[in-house]
Amino acid sequence: MRWKTPIHDQGWSSPVVWGNQVWLTTAREDGIELFAVCIDLENGKVVHDIKVFDVAEPQSEYPDLNSHASPTPVVEEGRIYVHFGTYGTACLDTQTGKKLWERRDLNCDHRVRPASSPIIDDGLLFLVFDGVDVQFIAALEKESGQTRWLEKRQVNNDLAQVLAAVGVKDIEKALKEKPNDNRKSYATPTIIEHNGQKQLISPAAEATFSYVPQTGEELWRVRHQGLGWNVACRPIYDNGLVFFSTGVAKTLLAVDPSGRGDITETHVVWSHRRGSPEIPSPLLHNNLIFFTNEGGVVSCLESKTGNKVWKGRVGGNHWASPILAGERIYFFNQEGEISVISAGREFQLLAENELNASFIASPAVVEDTMILRSTTDLYYLANGFERVVSKDEASPRRKVKKEGKGKRQGKNDDQGSKSRGKIKSRKGQASVRQQVEGWTNYFRTASEQQIRQAIESEKFQDLPEEVKKEIGIAAKKYLSKKGE
Repeated sequence: MRWKTPIHDQGWSSPVVWGNQVWLTTAREDGIELFAVCIDLENGKVVHDIKVFDVAEPQSEYPDLNSHASPTPVVEEGRIYVHFGTYGTACLDTQTGKKLWERRDLNCDHRVRPASSPIIDDGLLFLVFDGVDVQFIAALEKESGQTRWLEKRQVNNDLAQVLAAVGVKDIEKALKEKPNDNRKSYATPTIIEHNGQKQLISPAAEATFSYVPQTGEELWRVRHQGLGWNVACRPIYDNGLVFFSTGVAKTLLAVDPSGRGDITETHVVWSHRRGSPEIPSPLLHNNLIFFTNEGGVVSCLESKTGNKVWKGRVGGNHWASPILAGERIYFFNQEGEISVISAGREFQLLAENELNASFIASPAVVEDTMILRSTTDLYYLANGFERVVSKDEASPRRKVKKEGKGKRQGKNDDQGSKSRGKIKSRKGQASVRQQVEGWTNYFRTASEQQIRQAIESEKFQDLPEEVKKEIGIAAKKYLSKKGE
């Protein structure tokens, strides 16, 4: 560890790096002030701490499900673009910290605060707003912040019919508790080039869309089946296929992007549901697609066919997306555990490390170094540096396990179920408590139906037995309260 720097207040955006600067965003826990922070890569010192916006009426619903500073900024030579969803977007000079332009007139009701990150391409900054009230995607001129185009989008599904189709009994109550919940989404778009044409691939609520980046013309859409909203995973592209997930429905799709119009029935090459993610994005390597669900069950599929290669387990609660570095994949969970596996056709758990931290943001990789953002601090990990770890940094739950001869291997099938006992035996009581707290916080604001769906979900079933037992007790408690 080269350095560790505390980051004030609360933010889940990932760090971005340009030259000797590391940028990220943060916010007051109540959302009334939003900041952009710049750290010197060499020494970890704060270069800029800029208050970007004041917010008169920040969204206060569901505080445990998101921060007010979750979208990851975009950085380029001389400029950083920071985005806070409906609260505002701004372009800052990276040397002086001066605000070059801002937009605060693009608004929606995120309900669970903003999360979709901006991207840039060919002079444009792309922003996504999928709220419970309005849904649109916009392209701004990155130099001036002026609107190039804005495209409204909505899938005309009847929420009551969708809920009935998946077995919700008290539909009227569900609609009253969370009206228009099927309109919101939180995914970051991706630019691809297919057959010589650029496409802007943007998941929304209940459908994923493709646009011409320079004009906003819709090229195609794929409708999500079932509970196809709350999409968080970013699409990825390789070998002529686009891969994306469908939100709460947790279905991973591989789509041929050469079609036009509604291509749901014609261009979906394969789909995969079991173990597919809702929040962490998948990654591709050597014609294989790797992903973890929120419960730490890792899967590897053949990207061309969707055929399963193996399934394994790294454990913990995962919101951060895994990253690929060399031939290794790194996973970061909310319990502070960092797991490393081989990016190959065989599940190999190469190393496990643990910090007294919680990871929600995805890390940044710069050559052979790594920058991690926990919920409280920024860490810079680099070869050739040693630093004495204080007692508050070292995890009280388990000693660090370095790489060595004791890597765990298994056959190419269902490694998670075969190694579950070993993984479970290494979990301390603190880890169990953290997992239970996460579910309990959700139960406080969830409806009866949502609680029942949660404890029937694959994510719940994949948890260790001791964790399921405690969460089950909490679920019964809140079901009893809500039924009074």
